[in-house]
Amino acid sequence: MRREICLEKKVVSANDRLAKELAERFRAAGILAVNLMSSPGAGKTSLLEETSRRLGGELRLAAIEGDLATDRDAERLRRAGMAARQINTGRGCHLTAAQVAEAIDTFDGPGRPIHLDSLDVLFIENVGNLVCPAQFDLGERRRVVIASTPEGDDKPIKYPVVFHTADCVVLNKTDLLEATFFSCEAFRQYVRGLAPKARILELSCRTGEGLEAWLDWLRAERASAKKC
Repeated sequence: MRREICLEKKVVSANDRLAKELAERFRAAGILAVNLMSSPGAGKTSLLEETSRRLGGELRLAAIEGDLATDRDAERLRRAGMAARQINTGRGCHLTAAQVAEAIDTFDGPGRPIHLDSLDVLFIENVGNLVCPAQFDLGERRRVVIASTPEGDDKPIKYPVVFHTADCVVLNKTDLLEATFFSCEAFRQYVRGLAPKARILELSCRTGEGLEAWLDWLRAERASAKKC
């Protein structure tokens, strides 16, 4: 057991060193890097599709997509107008800073990197998981955790670590509130207990309700990143 713990610390430490380099690259380019985390099916890709459709003409957007297999989500984003690079982790339950760095440096193929200074926002859609991704810094400026009403309003207290690290918490699928007996008040209280400064946004990618508040948050965070 001791050897496993030491190995985990070594892996995380190596990741953190590379994450600092990524953060500096993002800062120097003046872009907003956003790490999106959620359980599978909460709506990360749907949120990015709508973001691209509504904000793509205003800000220059790109995404790095993390999944165990297939490039389905990256293809969805490309159809919505956002440049996207797929990372398949195989059995890996999260993205690492090394994988993100490689994706940036080979965005359009070997020797064809993404030019960070040509972007305003880079989304890093992590593997669907509420445990492992919280432990690995990817150099991001902001962490966004997406929850959805069918998952239940007690998700924050079941997975406190990921919510504790969130700068913004998005509650998706509010159009299903009545069908799921979800308590927004309880959800907000749980989030506030873990991340009192996190912004809480409630929306529906299907109906569009609440999406403008998410876009405004991105605009403000992008403006802040540009000044740094």
